[in-house]
This record gives sequence, C-alpha cells and structure tokens, in this order.
Amino acid sequence: MTREGWIRLLVIAAAVAALELACRLGWVPVTVVIPPSAMAASLVDILASGKHWADIVVSLRSVAIAAVLSIGLGFLVGAVIHAWPLVRGAVEPLLASYYAVPTFMFYPVFIILFGVGPAAIVAIAVLLAIVSMISATLVGLDRIPLVLRKTARMMHMGPASRALLIGLPAALPHLFTGVKLAVAYAFIGVIASEFILSGAGMGYAIAYAYNNFDNREMYGLMLLIILVVTVVNTGLDAVDRRLQARLRR
Repeated sequence: MTREGWIRLLVIAAAVAALELACRLGWVPVTVVIPPSAMAASLVDILASGKHWADIVVSLRSVAIAAVLSIGLGFLVGAVIHAWPLVRGAVEPLLASYYAVPTFMFYPVFIILFGVGPAAIVAIAVLLAIVSMISATLVGLDRIPLVLRKTARMMHMGPASRALLIGLPAALPHLFTGVKLAVAYAFIGVIASEFILSGAGMGYAIAYAYNNFDNREMYGLMLLIILVVTVVNTGLDAVDRRLQARLRR
C-alpha cells in the first residue's frame, strides 16, 4: 500500500474511533447514531440471516443496468455531438448546467412511462449519470493526438473504424473519468429512487427500518452500501491509475 493509502486508512480509523467513543460516552444519543461496532454487528446479522439478500440483489442489478446504459449511451451521444461542431456549440452550455436541474423532480413522469418498479428507478439513474459520460467523451475525443487522426485519414479508415480502432483506445484514459462518475451517479440514483419508488431494494429497506424506528438495522444497511461503494470505487481507481500512467508515458 502507498503512503497515501496508509494516511487515508489512518484518517478513516481515527474518524471511526472518534464516533465510537462519542456514542459510548453518550455525547451522541443512541437514538441518533449507534456506535460503529454496533453497525458492524448489525451488518453481520443481516448477511448471516439472509433477510435482505433479495433487496441487495435488486439494488445491485439496477445499479449495474443503469451504469452500463449510461456509459454506452453516453459514449454514443458524446461521439455524435463531437462529430457535429454546430450541434456541440448549441448543446455544450446545456451540459455544463445540467446538474443544476433537480433530476428527481421528473420521477412522476417516469412512473407514468414505466410504472412503479425497477424500470423507473433505472431510468432516473440513467438520467442522472449519462451526462458525466457525455462530457468525458467530448473531452477524451478532443485530446486524441493529431498524429493519430492524420494516420487514420492516410489509411482511409471509415468513421466506425476510426472510432473503434483509433478514437476509443486513445481517449480511454479520459473516458474512464466519465465511467467512474457514471457508476457513482448510478448508485446515487438507484438508492435514492428506491426510497420513494420501490417496494424492494436497499434504499427501500433503509426507509422501512427508519419508519419503524429500527436504528440498528437501518445503520447496518447503510454500512453495507458504504462498503460496497468503497470496494467498487477502489477497484475503479486502480484501473484509472493504470490508464493515467499509460497516458503519461
């Protein structure tokens, strides 16, 4: 592990220890936050009992579908916008201000279109995540070395061949930033939507535990989401570091 990794681990351990101490000494009421050790014990019980395995599968499946759709469609839309400068000039300012729009206000529309269920949740998550991939695609395609473009023209490569054999590999380090953001926004969109649109999933289970004053189960599920997101993000960061290292060569 790198020095930065050890420092990060030390900061997290110190924060967890401080919260544990504050809870145990009564500085933080147990009705507000339970000790991290109790959260961990609750998580172990949840996984051992299998009570929420179905909810976990529902949420992770929705996140995976939303992430794949956001990445794939975002790349295609970004490539099309990049190919037409006039369209890009009109659309790019809208992309820059996109996240100022509260996406979740559209959930009644998605309920009408898709009904109450996973489809509406995935649609909201895609709407939240896709723009980060479009923006990353535009940046990545802008930074393709000019020599590669000239090589493609000399070899009389068609648009599809240029995109797959030249553009995609050269832009990949920049595109992966969009992939990381799309996955993060997919998690946010799915879990948040499950609070209001679903009868299943981890977001729904957390809301159900909250409404029933079951703090122990609620915080156990929240800890599970934090751990899953941390593991996924750590894996994506490792891939990103490799790609950035290749870019610097």
